[in-house]
Amino acid sequence: MRGSVREKRVLGGSTDSSVVRLPELASRQGLCSVWTAVVRRFHYPRAETPETNHRMRLIQTLIPESSRDAVIAALEEEGVDYAMSDESARSDYSNIAYIPVESGEVERIVARLRDAGIEREGYMVVSDAETIVSDRFEQRREDDTEETDVERISREELRSTAQNLSRSTPNYVAFTIVSAIVATAGLLENSAAVVVGSMVIAPLIGPAMASCVGSVIGDDDLFWTGATSQVVGLAVAIASATLFALSYRVLVDPHLELLLVQQIAERVHPGMLALAIALGAGVAGALSLTSGADEALVGVMIAVALIPPAATVGLGIAYADPVVAIGAAILVAVNVLSINAVGILTVWVKRYRPDHWYDVRRAQRITVERLIALGIVILVLTSFLALGTLDARENAAFEREVDAVLEDTPGEVIDRSVGYDADVVSPTPNSVTVRMAGASDDAAATIREEIRERTGLEVSVRVIHEESTVAG
Repeated sequence: MRGSVREKRVLGGSTDSSVVRLPELASRQGLCSVWTAVVRRFHYPRAETPETNHRMRLIQTLIPESSRDAVIAALEEEGVDYAMSDESARSDYSNIAYIPVESGEVERIVARLRDAGIEREGYMVVSDAETIVSDRFEQRREDDTEETDVERISREELRSTAQNLSRSTPNYVAFTIVSAIVATAGLLENSAAVVVGSMVIAPLIGPAMASCVGSVIGDDDLFWTGATSQVVGLAVAIASATLFALSYRVLVDPHLELLLVQQIAERVHPGMLALAIALGAGVAGALSLTSGADEALVGVMIAVALIPPAATVGLGIAYADPVVAIGAAILVAVNVLSINAVGILTVWVKRYRPDHWYDVRRAQRITVERLIALGIVILVLTSFLALGTLDARENAAFEREVDAVLEDTPGEVIDRSVGYDADVVSPTPNSVTVRMAGASDDAAATIREEIRERTGLEVSVRVIHEESTVAG
């Protein structure tokens, strides 16, 4: 802030209104140091004071001459401690106020200052206060614990954080490209570790949470910026994975059977557990954002639901495999819509609303409409996941019957595998391959007939005879 501090006066509560003149200290260390000195002067008579490391904020505001009395009255009514200095650089500002508060109190204090006219003619700055050393402040914090949600940042902080995370910056695009390429490489290598590594660098949490915040607080620009960034991010991820997979197909393995790779097959025919992962990611992302926590680790969970499936779509496109591309695309759609839906709901439950009361009803209507629309689309797409879960259960039962048949078949079973039809909706078993030692010549026909009787399915059976000799 511009201007020189001529004098510092502490007001509010029962604090003495003595004046401390600190021009030299102000010029050396700035206004924050002045505030620290004033707080220590008036609130710490003892040599030793406890330190509190709770989530604190320092509100600094330039007060127009016309709003000075209203601001003082508002702060007095709130019962908060504050310091006020004269502002000499600009004639239309009379004072600078410094107000230390809990993070959960910021929204209420800012609303009172806005009502007092600060928003129209002045402005406010909310910054982190790492530590406030004060018996008085600690006591007030304990008294207000039941009334203050200390795990919820203010609406203004939430909007500012969401805006910073919502934009499709060059770094956002670059990290998405790298993440998609690493994920594609991990899928091709069937390496879970590499796939997990790709999620760590994915930046997709920001736009998803920004659109949720924008919807709830009635900020249409923020909502559409976040939604656009999500579309851009997923498009970039799929395009990057496609180009990388095309180069792999041309240079390394042009005939790779994608569905034989476990990491890929898991994203083509997912079950209902995939929906649970997406819902959990959305809740975790919204909670981390609204609490002011580090969203980086939670962002990994959101990337789990988006980056590997997007990379799988790219693989399906590169290898011209519609089953892989469509199956993974359905998973991407379910996940991104679920994350947004549950994120909106979580932010709403945390009691965030628009700045002005007359915008609340409109924001409520829009939020409900978007939740209904998202819910309908999710239900339709989730039907594919439900079919995948049912098919997985039926296929597991089929494989158990196959194992039971093989146990009753003369000979030693060395290995067996089951092949499935490549189908987007419902993969069904079509073949059984068995490696056996000491099997009869008609073992394949016997096994095939027994499987048909037990399961009602016609499958081809191939028996590979293994012979072994032992030298004495």
